[in-house]
Amino acid sequence: MTVQAKGLFGPAKFYKSALAIAVPIMLQQLIQSLVSLVDNFMVSGLGDISMSGVNVAGQVMFVFMVFVNAICMSAGIFMTQFFGARDQRGMQQAFRFKLAVGLAAFLPYLLVCLVFPRPVLSLMLIGNTQAEPILDEAVRYIRIMFLVGIPMTVSVCIASSLRDMGQVKAPLVVTVIATLTNTLFNWLLIYGNLGFPALGVAGAAWATVIARVLELIIFLTLYIRSKPQFAVRLRDLFRIDGKLFRKILKASALVLFCEMVWVLSETITTALYNGRGGADVVSGMASSFAIANLYFVAFGGVYSATGVLLGKTLGAGQLDQARREKTWLLSGSALFGLLMTGFGFATTLIVPLVFGRLSDSAIDICRSMVGTMSLFMPAWVYMNTQQAVARAGGDTQMGAITDAGLTIFVMLPMVFLLAHFTDVGPVILYCGVKLVDVVKLVIFHFWLKKERWLQNLTVQNG
Repeated sequence: MTVQAKGLFGPAKFYKSALAIAVPIMLQQLIQSLVSLVDNFMVSGLGDISMSGVNVAGQVMFVFMVFVNAICMSAGIFMTQFFGARDQRGMQQAFRFKLAVGLAAFLPYLLVCLVFPRPVLSLMLIGNTQAEPILDEAVRYIRIMFLVGIPMTVSVCIASSLRDMGQVKAPLVVTVIATLTNTLFNWLLIYGNLGFPALGVAGAAWATVIARVLELIIFLTLYIRSKPQFAVRLRDLFRIDGKLFRKILKASALVLFCEMVWVLSETITTALYNGRGGADVVSGMASSFAIANLYFVAFGGVYSATGVLLGKTLGAGQLDQARREKTWLLSGSALFGLLMTGFGFATTLIVPLVFGRLSDSAIDICRSMVGTMSLFMPAWVYMNTQQAVARAGGDTQMGAITDAGLTIFVMLPMVFLLAHFTDVGPVILYCGVKLVDVVKLVIFHFWLKKERWLQNLTVQNG
């Protein structure tokens, strides 16, 4: 007989614990988003074409970052449960997994940046009326951005492992330092302030490289001095437990598949949006996401808080308590999603202030997109919590079967049909395909009721 939650909402103490994890993570991401917004503001001063080039090239970086974060996310399922079980050896193996697989992803990223940049980037601009000048700027930018690959990977592995243990303040401080550095060098190198050379989009790339290298130095210093529980000596860095590695890889494969289906679908749909006009469409859509990132911080906060709290409870073997916490977290996320909708609509007010130097058409697209994405926030926040609940207990099939399945067999055919047989603008096209997310939410609800997520992975893998 299972013990069900007695109420939809938990005690204030529980939500205080959740917020203690979520708020620093959201604050960290908010700072990053604000700096990204400032970066976009600075680049937008170069015009629609330059901004379009930076954001088209940024899509490659986006795919790479999602891959690395997916690896850390999937290994983090085990890291959190091993932390709850006080199993240091297991935590070290999870950290080794993050580094080994994350660094392996650098090779294809390097090839795209240095060997095949123009052919790959041109796929993002099929049908765009200003593709060639946009590609010139994009290639100039991406040939420098390959340098961030290794520093970013190592930093993400360390930062995510600290968060898996509930240590969220140190990554926040490092992020503040790195993002302020990025902003400073953007100001110096894009326009040539204080005697620095005016490098345009290349200056934006070099600013990011400088910030990422500084971030790595700080994280390595923190890692060496504080010796967190997952830390390993350099000579033991790749001393991998093959059996456990394979078990993490098996669980990671479905998470990675789900995340890569999502990011590739986003890349494909972005390419279709970009083909609905010229540089105004590319810059308008890109600027809308720069603003939407201010409220998209909710996703990382609720996901991490859910994963850490549930993972720790499951790792300690408290399955009945995990059932209750699952209900409390989902109920809290529903209210939080509604709150973020209001915040999202409020951000439309800053569109003309931040991107006033773009064309009128780009500004209109940006404002419409920000409002549209705000409407989806309750569903998206709730879905992120549902995914976090499933993955906290090792149920990676929910995302792979439902999320990826609907994306491949419903959403992508839908967007191709709409793009080919209609002349609707990019905003309506975006809204139409995102309605599929409501279907995912309903299926997730019934899937979680099967309680495949209710597992203590430390027992199964110990």
